Amino acid sequence: QVQLVESGGGLVQAGGSLRLSCAASRPTFSQYAMGWFRQAPGKEREFVGGITWSASMRDYADSVKGRFTISRDNAKNTVYLQMNSLKPEDTAVYYCAAKRGSSIYGVYDYWGQGTQVTVSS
Repeated sequence: QVQLVESGGGLVQAGGSLRLSCAASRPTFSQYAMGWFRQAPGKEREFVGGITWSASMRDYADSVKGRFTISRDNAKNTVYLQMNSLKPEDTAVYYCAAKRGSSIYGVYDYWGQGTQVTVSS
């Protein structure tokens, strides 16, 4: 079992930045691919981006490419989501998730509780 705890959400003006963190409980964190997802009110949860265990590969949704960056620190069991040039449409609850194996695509096994990001216009 992997427990994930997100932090860093909040209220920011359009054009601003936030950095989300996700701390994992398990020391074998480095064996998991990690992903960030988000869910806006009335919408389905969507993939924001993911990073392999070695950080050799990252991928992002088209809507955030060039603005968001995922990184990880396996020594700290933590994955980050740096969000720049935020837009009101980025408003959502953001979740981190862990997935066994090398791919960032597919079904994720463990989920955090989420952190709210609100971008005002």
